[in-house]
Amino acid sequence: MLEELRITGLGVIDDTTLRLSTGMNVITGETGAGKTMVVTGLGLLFGGRADAGRVRADPGRAVVEGRLKLTGTLGDAVRTRITDAGGETDDDGSLLLSRTVTAEGRSRAHVGGRSMPVSTLGELGEQVLAVHGQSDQLRLLRPSEQRSALDRFAGPGHEKLLDGYREAFTRWRKVVDDLADRRRNARQRSQEADLLKLGLDEITRVDPQPNEDEDLRNEVQRLEHAEGLRVAAALAAQALAAGVEATDDTPDATTLLGTARRTLEGQAGVDSKLGDLALRIEEAATLVSDVASELSAYLGELDADPARLEAIYERRAALRALTRKYADDIDGVIAWAENARTRLTELDSSDELLDELDKERQRLAATVGELAGRLTAARREAAVRFSEAVSVELAGLAMPHARVEVAVLTHAPSKDEPAVTVDGEELGAGPDGADEVELRLLAHPGAPSLPLQKGASGGELSRVMLAIEVVFAGAGGPPTLVFDEVDSGVGGTAAVEIGRRLARLARTHQVLVVTHLPQVAAFADRHLVVAKDTGGAITTSGVRIVEETERARELSRMLAGLPDSDLGIAHAEELLAVAGREKRS
Repeated sequence: MLEELRITGLGVIDDTTLRLSTGMNVITGETGAGKTMVVTGLGLLFGGRADAGRVRADPGRAVVEGRLKLTGTLGDAVRTRITDAGGETDDDGSLLLSRTVTAEGRSRAHVGGRSMPVSTLGELGEQVLAVHGQSDQLRLLRPSEQRSALDRFAGPGHEKLLDGYREAFTRWRKVVDDLADRRRNARQRSQEADLLKLGLDEITRVDPQPNEDEDLRNEVQRLEHAEGLRVAAALAAQALAAGVEATDDTPDATTLLGTARRTLEGQAGVDSKLGDLALRIEEAATLVSDVASELSAYLGELDADPARLEAIYERRAALRALTRKYADDIDGVIAWAENARTRLTELDSSDELLDELDKERQRLAATVGELAGRLTAARREAAVRFSEAVSVELAGLAMPHARVEVAVLTHAPSKDEPAVTVDGEELGAGPDGADEVELRLLAHPGAPSLPLQKGASGGELSRVMLAIEVVFAGAGGPPTLVFDEVDSGVGGTAAVEIGRRLARLARTHQVLVVTHLPQVAAFADRHLVVAKDTGGAITTSGVRIVEETERARELSRMLAGLPDSDLGIAHAEELLAVAGREKRS
C-alpha cells in the first residue's frame, strides 16, 4: 500500500504531505483547491507523462515522493525487481520512490535510492496502482478496451489461451506475408538472386582464406628484402657464434662467455659469489647458443624465390579485386559470402518452396482457427458471468432494473486481411482473436440494449465503471485503487450506494477517492481536505487530515456550502452515523 505521498512545486500545491491509511482514504476540497493535483502527482510518481506547464515557477521544479509498504507475494516480486536493478528497500521493508520534473520539461526518477528510468516507475505502477477517472470511463467506451476488460475478468487460464493464440497468429501471419511477398516480387527476387550468385561464383573461384591478405603481405616483404635480411642474420650469427663465413680471428660472443665463466669458476672456491655469477654467465651462454641456432635455421629457410614472389603478386591482385567489390578486407569478403548464401535462401521463389510454404500456411491457419474458436467460446462463457456480476453490483448502486450485457461478435474478413476458418465459418482474425466485444446497457425493462456510449448517461456510466471495478477487485488486481471523481453526475441514493461500494472495496484494497459528494466522503476511514491559502502574494494549497467535529464541518460545507450551519452539521453527523453503521455491518 501507499503510506505517504509528498508533493512540492506542482500546480497550486507548494509543499504538502499526504499520510494515507489502509481502507478508504477520501480527498475533498473546494473547487480549484488542487484535488486534481493529488491525482496528477500520483500519475507522475508512477511513470505518467510529465507536463512542464504544471511546474511552479518558484522553485522551478516539481517533486513527488512516495513510500510504498511492500507485503505479500506482490511485495516480494517488487522487492526482487528493484534489488536486481540496484535499488534498496528501507530497514522496515518500505520502498521510497521519487519523480522530479523541471520547468524545462526534464524528468528524473529514483527508486530505492538509485536513479532509474521513468519506465521503471511505470512498471511498478501497473503492479501496485490502478487509477480510474473520467478519462478511464471514456477509454472503457472503446471496443478494444471492452475486450481487454472481459479477457482480464476471464482469469489466468483464459489469458494463457490468449497468449497461445497470439503466438500462433504471429507465426501464421509471418508465413502468410512471406508467401505473398515471394509470389508478388518473384521477378525482383530472381534478379537479386542472380546478382548474388555471380558474386558467390567469383568469390568461390578465388577461395579466399581468413586473414590471407595480411599473411601474403608479410611474406612479400620477406621475399622483397631477402638479401638484406640474409646479411643481417648472417652477421648476427657470426657475432654470436662465429660460423663458416668468419674472416678474422675476432672471438665470438659464445667464446667470450665461455672464457668468462671458466675464469670465475677458478676463483669460486675463494668467494662463492663469483660461483653464482659464473652460473648466470652459463645461463646467458645457453640463451646465446639457442639464438645462434635459430638464426642458422632462419638463414636456411630464407629464399629469394622470384617464382614464388610472382605467384604472390598474382594472388594479391585477385584478392584486391574481391575487396574492391565486396568489402574492405578479406574477412569482410568471406562474411559477405555467408550473408549472400543466407539471403539466397530468403529469395528462393521456386515452385517447391512455394508449395512447402503454402502447406505451412494452411497448417498454421488451421491452428489459428482452432484456437480462435476456443477463445470465442471462452469469452462467451466469461461474458455471461461478467454480465451477471456487474448487473448485481448495479442493483446495489440504485440501478435495480439495469443490466449490462456483453456481446461477443465475430466479423467477416476484410479485403486487407487473410481469413481463417472458425467452426466452419470464414472469419477475419486479428492479434486478439476473431471477436469484437461490446458492452451494452439495458437501463430498464423494455428498453433497447444499447452500447454503453449510446445507452448510458454520465451518472450511469460512473456507476457502471464502479460496478466493473468492484467485480474486478474480487478477481485480484492492484492493491491500491484510485477513483478521481467517478461519482460525477450522481447524487441522492445513488451517491450513498457508491460510498457503500467503495467502502466494501476498501475491506480488501487501499482505496483513494477524490470526490465532491458528502455521501461518499462519509464512508472514509481517513478524510483528507485540500485547502487553498490566498493570504500571500501567490495562491497555494495544502492537505490536512480532518477528524471528529472538524470532519462534520467539512461534510456540512460539501452539503450546503455552510461549514458552520447547525442544520448542516446535524445532517453531516447523521451521514457519518449511517456510514459508520454500514461499515460495521
